[in-house]
Amino acid sequence: MRISFRQPSERQGSVTLVGAGPGDPELLTLKAVRALQAADVILFDDLVSDEILEFARREAKRILVGKRGGRPSCRQEDINALMVKLAKAGRRVVRLKSGDPVIFGRAGEEIERLEREGIRVDIVPGITTASAMAAVLGISLTHRDCAQSVRFVTGHSRKGGLPEDVDWKATADPTTTTIFYMSGRTAGQIAGRLIAEGLAAETPVVVMTSVSRPHQRSWRSTLATLGTTMANVGYDEPVIIGVGHVFVDGRAQVLSQTPSLSVG
Repeated sequence: MRISFRQPSERQGSVTLVGAGPGDPELLTLKAVRALQAADVILFDDLVSDEILEFARREAKRILVGKRGGRPSCRQEDINALMVKLAKAGRRVVRLKSGDPVIFGRAGEEIERLEREGIRVDIVPGITTASAMAAVLGISLTHRDCAQSVRFVTGHSRKGGLPEDVDWKATADPTTTTIFYMSGRTAGQIAGRLIAEGLAAETPVVVMTSVSRPHQRSWRSTLATLGTTMANVGYDEPVIIGVGHVFVDGRAQVLSQTPSLSVG
């Protein structure tokens, strides 16, 4: 993967999809910082913190194109069109996404549209929330005594409900750690579906909100009690849910509130 920061031509600029990580500005990569400091325009998600935007050069124009479940949001088609318009005007555009742009970040749709328009696209990966979650908890998502694989699953479909095109029987594998993104409002349905497919009701679960941010919080649960736990958590903050035996007592040191992320 290559990223270069040439001066924009009068005819056409470029677009760089940049992962902002889970929220802690210290988890931003050096390549991401370089991209922000070279950008003419930054299109950023609702979950990108002000501290991360401070890495951008002062002259860069910043445009919020946030998309949050259950809230008024920019249409993906409009974001795509704006990137095309700016790049064709010769601008160096950074599309700044929380987490990693290629993990549930709709990067595929954006790349497809930009390439169809003949616009150069570069990608700067970011730390995905599941990795930050594991670091906060002090666990390995693939602890060899518990899990032979890890699976990232979206918690909602295009229509907002539980996705039906997920292989739920395979997802109910007890030797897999499964991380559900964007899953707060469907948590109870997820638990019911996994139990129906044979995963034990007592399988350990951890729910985390605002991972790596100063106000992050976490709750311990099981599949059987996940729906009740999620009702207590609420839906105001971004949620990630981990399911699997790596989260059992003694492996995950889950705190009701953790003020900072320490990775060492």
